[in-house]
Amino acid sequence: MDPQVQQAQLAAILGADPVPFETLISHLMSSSNDQRSQAELIFNLCKQTDPNTLVLKLAQLLQLSPHMEARAMSAILLRKQLTQDDSLMWNMLSPATQSSLKSILLTCVQKEEAKTIMKKLCDTISELGASILPENGWPELLPFMFQCVSSDSPKLQESAFLIFAQLSQYVGDTLVPHIKHLHGVFLQCLTTSGSADVRIAALSAVINFIQCLSSSGDRDRFQDLLPAMMRTLTEALNGGQEATAQEALELLIELAGTEPRFLRRQLVEVVGSMLQIAEAETLEEGTRHLAIEFVITLAEARERAPGMMRKLPQFISRLFAILMHMLLDIEDEPAWHSAENEDEDAGESSNYSVGQECLDRLAIALGGNTIVPVASEQLPAYLAAPEWQKHHAALVALAQIAEGCSKVMIKNLEQVVSMVLNSFQDPHPRVRWAAINAIGQLSTDLGPDLQVQYHQRVLPALASAMDDFQNPRVQAHAASAVLNFSENCTPDILTPYLDGIVSKLLVLLQNGKQMVQEGALTALASVADSSQEHFQKYYDAVMPYLKAILVNANDKANRMLRAKAMECISLVGMAVGKEKFRDDAKQVMEVLMSLQGSQMENDDPTTSYMLQAWARLCKCLGQDFLPYMSVVMPPLLQSAQLKPDVIITSADSDNEIESDDESMETITLGDKRIGIKTSVLEEKATACNMLCCYADELKEGFYPWIDQVAPTLVPLLKFYFHEEVRKAAVSAMPELLRSAKLAIEKGLAQGRDASYIKQLSDYIVPSLVEALHKEPDTEICANMLDALNECLQISGQLLDENQVKSIVDEIKQVITASSSRKKERAERTNAEDFDAEEGEILKEENEQEEEVFDQVGEILGTLVKTFKVSFLPFFDELSSYLMPMWGKDKTTEERRIAICIFDDVAEQCREAALKYYDTYLPFLLDACNDENPDIRQAAVYGLGVCAEHGGSVIKPLVGEVLSRLNFVIRHPNALQPDNIMAYDNAVSALGKVCQFHRDSIDSAQVIPAWLSCLPIKGDLIEAKVVHDLLCSMVERSDSELLGPNNQYLPKIVSIFAEILCGGKDLASEQTVSRIINLLRQLQQTLPPATLASTWSTLQPQQQLALQSILSS
Repeated sequence: MDPQVQQAQLAAILGADPVPFETLISHLMSSSNDQRSQAELIFNLCKQTDPNTLVLKLAQLLQLSPHMEARAMSAILLRKQLTQDDSLMWNMLSPATQSSLKSILLTCVQKEEAKTIMKKLCDTISELGASILPENGWPELLPFMFQCVSSDSPKLQESAFLIFAQLSQYVGDTLVPHIKHLHGVFLQCLTTSGSADVRIAALSAVINFIQCLSSSGDRDRFQDLLPAMMRTLTEALNGGQEATAQEALELLIELAGTEPRFLRRQLVEVVGSMLQIAEAETLEEGTRHLAIEFVITLAEARERAPGMMRKLPQFISRLFAILMHMLLDIEDEPAWHSAENEDEDAGESSNYSVGQECLDRLAIALGGNTIVPVASEQLPAYLAAPEWQKHHAALVALAQIAEGCSKVMIKNLEQVVSMVLNSFQDPHPRVRWAAINAIGQLSTDLGPDLQVQYHQRVLPALASAMDDFQNPRVQAHAASAVLNFSENCTPDILTPYLDGIVSKLLVLLQNGKQMVQEGALTALASVADSSQEHFQKYYDAVMPYLKAILVNANDKANRMLRAKAMECISLVGMAVGKEKFRDDAKQVMEVLMSLQGSQMENDDPTTSYMLQAWARLCKCLGQDFLPYMSVVMPPLLQSAQLKPDVIITSADSDNEIESDDESMETITLGDKRIGIKTSVLEEKATACNMLCCYADELKEGFYPWIDQVAPTLVPLLKFYFHEEVRKAAVSAMPELLRSAKLAIEKGLAQGRDASYIKQLSDYIVPSLVEALHKEPDTEICANMLDALNECLQISGQLLDENQVKSIVDEIKQVITASSSRKKERAERTNAEDFDAEEGEILKEENEQEEEVFDQVGEILGTLVKTFKVSFLPFFDELSSYLMPMWGKDKTTEERRIAICIFDDVAEQCREAALKYYDTYLPFLLDACNDENPDIRQAAVYGLGVCAEHGGSVIKPLVGEVLSRLNFVIRHPNALQPDNIMAYDNAVSALGKVCQFHRDSIDSAQVIPAWLSCLPIKGDLIEAKVVHDLLCSMVERSDSELLGPNNQYLPKIVSIFAEILCGGKDLASEQTVSRIINLLRQLQQTLPPATLASTWSTLQPQQQLALQSILSS
């Protein structure tokens, strides 16, 4: 557009005549894309040219326009321009504009009659207020709001509360000084206002305000509002205003999730009212479901009010009964019996599905000790009743609570399993289906105990259910329950049943119903996977059927069938191994290659199944798979690079994310609502896992792909939409480095040298460190530390000082974050209702932290081994983080790791580490008496290291060291499996004392004592060290070892005999050949009588073994 024309246009829009401006705003709302984007362009120009006039024009429109759409639009535009734009427009306005805008907004609140616009106006005021109130930029706002609240206009009262609610969310601190006044205002309106809208707005304001109060004293001040808050709900229900009641329920659910303790003192009344609502048959389903959601939310509010709901057993029993009743809302639809795939849930109502979901959540939240007694009380009546729906409900409930109650249910397996297996004979097919479903779920949640104890009852029951040809859906489900059963099962349990199960599955493979065939395929795949080489005998019978499905199932209706056949073939191939599978593998890969080339629709399941099948074929064939990589990799990279299908709207927009696709998941981040298509994420995750799998399997063979794979996966270390994607990217990092290193060492890297590994390591290591810094999930943190440790072991000295520094800084951060998470958990133990079950859960959460500390120890060990003395300045920097880990109040794992880190420093840095002995040795000596054998092991190992490298620093302490080692060696249970590693390390350390500090000990006593402990057989690494030392001492005819008149020689020969009988485990090849030489020398030099008496002390099989070794 010509600049002059443009100037004229802007002048007209911002001029005195209101029409051009109104036209511009109406174009911004236009449904025509062109018209709208043209208008946006001009609007932005106005903003740049003359923000003051633009804002005032919008404000006038809001105040004076007769058109509702125009008023609504200007409220939205003002809010966006003033508060959401990055270049905050508010700051560009002149003080005069700012001031007149603030007063126009408040005038509009008094004038505006339309409810929807009023809400938008309140949003604009709240957001502007939130950004300028903290600097006291709007002193008139709060007085205006208090004035509205005490006016007699319900509209003004409601507006003020809407603003209060939002300000509490954004800038609660600015309201806290008015807490007294607010309390009075809230109480007054909740109790006296005649308008439901005002009461709901007040309820929202109270709940938001309570959430912004940080002190419990302040929160308690509002306790007396709770009855009035609940009345808002009950009065709405009594007045038949269910929409209002549902709004109130949603607000109360929010309160239950964030401030459950606020409800604690009146818990009985509040939960009682909610259950009453849930039981009221006259109310809408939506209302009753919300009341249930409230109680479940309270049960789930574990971090903030641990154990609180377990104190109300009478309510839990009532809630369980309500949920059981909801499971009865199910019709016997003909569609279910015809077993066409889509109708899995035919006849199930929304009541049924809410009941199902809530039983699962309730059991997970409260645990088995609370739920199992309630279930045992209520389920028998359901099972004894005549109606099929009741049997069905009992079985569905059992399956739903199994995950949360697994520990308790495992203790009562007999009762549980019998309950379910009895229903396998029920006359109604839907009940039989539910029984099979329960067995499948229990196999997952109560395995492997269930498999070990009940295979002889469960597998035959499933096998006979597969014969139910009248009810294909039952047959198919029995096959998929075999899958659940075998996933948690060892080959020895499964093998005796294979003949029967495999032959039945082969019959089902030829069934006319696709659903049955699919069930049979997944079951076969899983059985093969669990029985491994035992499956070979069925291979010839099964494979032809599988190949036939793969080749023939090629129309759209059969896509899933073909996909499952791929899965099954590849798992069978992996189970039976390369030799058996090789010939068929070629054919199968031909089919996959032709499929790969064909055009597939976006929602075709084949893609992700194919990605996994290729990877399994690679695992099976190893390096023989390399020729296929050029076919496999391009589409795999494409799937790994998929952009997540994301729709972003603002969290307060009225339009929900619409999607005809159930696979949309929504998450709310800050003020954005994000909808993500999960199928895309799953394909991406599968692809990333497969890339990792190829790198791991093919090692240097994967080298040609690194340049494409590294830039694909490294950015995904921070892919926060999906944990599986991050996990796969993390695991792949060391594999890529290893592949590059092997390829270069083996000369396969077309002219590249070690500088390529450095380049790759410089890309990967800092990215891992940075991702670790931002990682929200504790388990993935531990994975990242583990991967980082592997990368350090591979790239070693290639790291530069800055990289080491950033790793050390990150380790400090990891230790601090982990300690503060533990501290928060410890604070939970002070909650009023904290109980043993919460304690169990805390213990599990803290075990994840152990994993993090473990990895920290590993990384520091690797850094010390790699950089030795030059790492010590960093070690000094870390000491203030590591020292607390020695504390008696710390977990055994933390203390063990602290000791191991010192052991590594002493061993790797030798003289340079002597300066630390004063600080750390007292801890080490003390730890030798610890009750935990792992700590004793680390401590005595450290004493051995200090004896070897400590020279004169350790000399004065040798006596003390001996007594500590003696304590470990003479421990009454020293040789039990738990203690053997500590014992072996103590024996090894004692040997080092004999070797390096002979002049400080009574060797005539100590050396024979050491000899009497040999050979050691638990810690195979130390065994090799100790037995090598023994060998050296005999080689130089150490007189104190041989004893007066060689009296210890028979003992030494018998030790040698035991070492030789132990094969490669107890000594290195070099040591073995030295021992053999020594024994041959002894044969030649000792007098025959001595030789004979020495020989006679050996056990017969040792004599035979020695004779054959010495004569060979």
